[in-house]
Amino acid sequence: MTDQLEIKDAHTVDESSFPYIVETDVAVPLKTTSRGIVRCNVYRPKSTKEGTKLPVLVTYGPYGKDIHYNDFHSKSYSEVNPEHHSDHSAWETPDPGFWTKHDYVIVRCDERGLGNSPGFLDTMSRGTSEAFFDVVEWAADQSWSSGKVGLLGISYYAGSQWRVAARKPKGLAAIIPWEGMSDYYRDRCRHGGILSNKFIDFWWNRQVITNQYGRPGRADRNWGPDTVDGNLSDEVREKNRQDQTIDTAKSRFRDETYYASKEYDMSDIEVPLLSVGNWGGILLHLRGNIEGYAHAGSEFKYLRMITGRHDLPFYYTEESEIQRSFLDAFLKGEDRIGWSVKGKLPPVDMVLRKGDVGFNNAEKEKVYERRTENEWPIARTRYTKFFLTPSQSLTQVQPIINRPQKLSYEALGTLDNSKLLQFTTAPFEEQTEITGHIVAHLNVSLSPHASGATPSDIDLFLTLRYISPEGKEVYYTGTAGDPIPLTKGWLRVSFRKTNPNHPKHREYLPWRDYFSTDVQPVIPGDVYAVDVEIWPTNIVVEKGGKIVFEVSSGDTQGSGIFQHNHSEDRSEEKFAGLNHLHFGEKFVNYVTLPIVPPK
Repeated sequence: MTDQLEIKDAHTVDESSFPYIVETDVAVPLKTTSRGIVRCNVYRPKSTKEGTKLPVLVTYGPYGKDIHYNDFHSKSYSEVNPEHHSDHSAWETPDPGFWTKHDYVIVRCDERGLGNSPGFLDTMSRGTSEAFFDVVEWAADQSWSSGKVGLLGISYYAGSQWRVAARKPKGLAAIIPWEGMSDYYRDRCRHGGILSNKFIDFWWNRQVITNQYGRPGRADRNWGPDTVDGNLSDEVREKNRQDQTIDTAKSRFRDETYYASKEYDMSDIEVPLLSVGNWGGILLHLRGNIEGYAHAGSEFKYLRMITGRHDLPFYYTEESEIQRSFLDAFLKGEDRIGWSVKGKLPPVDMVLRKGDVGFNNAEKEKVYERRTENEWPIARTRYTKFFLTPSQSLTQVQPIINRPQKLSYEALGTLDNSKLLQFTTAPFEEQTEITGHIVAHLNVSLSPHASGATPSDIDLFLTLRYISPEGKEVYYTGTAGDPIPLTKGWLRVSFRKTNPNHPKHREYLPWRDYFSTDVQPVIPGDVYAVDVEIWPTNIVVEKGGKIVFEVSSGDTQGSGIFQHNHSEDRSEEKFAGLNHLHFGEKFVNYVTLPIVPPK
């Protein structure tokens, strides 16, 4: 092993073994941020041999262009629609077998520093987004390309689309970020300022560094081929990467370079956009799809909401036909339904969650109806306050409280040892739809244990749950097929400061800058009024159903692998003690729910 590897010409072309032409390890020169290359695989319909120019779908990411989907996650692959099974299927990306049949070229690129792409591994960074920019422009300029490039992919392959689209590379004609967070700080890393560490650790250690450029033994582990240029030592690879688990824990504020370097202006996105969000993505992507849609500057932009697991709906027949219809309209000029005609299609198309159909069952979820809307949030929404009471009810009538009262719960709860309060509505007297953004207004304080350290902050973990008319909690399909509640929200109380003058501040979604200069003290005995963003949701509450609002000091049911349990970020010294919710004439607590009347 050496510190430097000689970059080889590893490009191969296979025109006969598969139903499409396969080019592997095509070198794409980088011009924007650094010298060097990244390597891509190109899958072309055989018609391109005669010089046909076709539109191109590009993915650029960390999971290995050469790691087959079945090797990456065999159980998931076994459940994927067989129309999207081929010899070159890969996790969360468009399948070459399907798309080349429909006259698209697929370019799948190993992100810089990963797979067979040399360079410094720095996922989701400005530098790697600029390299993605170079790949898009390269794809638009190839002899087999029509000059029109689309972006299509799930999760990482979606979140990266927002950033590169804002840079406006030549040839980019449409994007479909499918379950893709758009705000790195708020959506992924620090929910309400609280580090979401467990998923980041899992993701980094299982899916990223296992595929680092120069890592030996990948072929033996059936994790793609070994690096074509050779192997690098552990020490060299460590120097060649920016460790996301370290950086996200060390960097707390948006004005620190780590986070600031990843910011961009969503309004710079001008290409046609189809943002596809999942109501079940309540801990990673959901917020980003909705906010990305809301703030993109595109003339033609659409928001489509779905349910189901994170990995499978992308490949459903009906959803892949939506993708193809949208891309055909803007990459081929074949608009079958009016995507490219201003005002022809309602911009919002969403699924309505009504009833208890169970979770992780795609067939049963087909009973959910769909409905279109002309805007988001829905214009006829009635933002309705549901007040918390000391008796732990949730009511639309503001309670009269003659003397100050408080409810207390232990701080530093965990998923295995939840510390919480729950407030429940009376049974709804009529069917009621809740769709949109939610804010909770709470009056909170802390106090130490008699023999403990003096705490200096409060972490609020909020959850909305639905109880069916039969008295059973209804669970929905989460990211990994796990049972989840309606939605969640978070806030570190030292980050309570909002910025009402910011153009993105809305009554239904308070804006926080999360700057180092925004931190405010939390002193035992003082009561703080806070407005907490809860991620958007949809539920059709049936007559006789109930809503439960949960206030906790840590993760509760439905968090799965998306936990906030970093020992330094949530230290006993800073957080241990008792948390309190105050009630009184000056301490009114409520949750504002977006009630949507029928059309």
